[in-house]
Amino acid sequence: MKVVKNAVLCCLVGLCLFSILGCSKKADENKSVSEIKAEVEKLDTDGLRAKALEYKEALTAKKSEVDKLAAKIKEIPVADLLGQEAKSLKADLENLEKSLSALQERFKIYYDKLKEKDGDLAGLEI
Repeated sequence: MKVVKNAVLCCLVGLCLFSILGCSKKADENKSVSEIKAEVEKLDTDGLRAKALEYKEALTAKKSEVDKLAAKIKEIPVADLLGQEAKSLKADLENLEKSLSALQERFKIYYDKLKEKDGDLAGLEI
């Protein structure tokens, strides 16, 4: 009975991890611009649109994180703005903004190539 319980628990944990992490490709802010420029030359309009949508989704999620963190920083009393917590939050915000900028740069490459190939741009507006 104990073995069955452990097996079921392992399966549940595996399913949870699979659902959280997924198996699909995702936008990669660390992928070099030169790699992306080479990749877009090989993709058709459907591939370009799919990649642009991946980046758009990642941008939307990242913008939400930035907004939440910025709101949290605004709630900090003026007297505490020089404290360690505020400095840490500001550093986190700066890192998120850098990440957002990298995602935007990569999204634009896919978007511009799709536009150049007269692909469907509907729903890709940021």
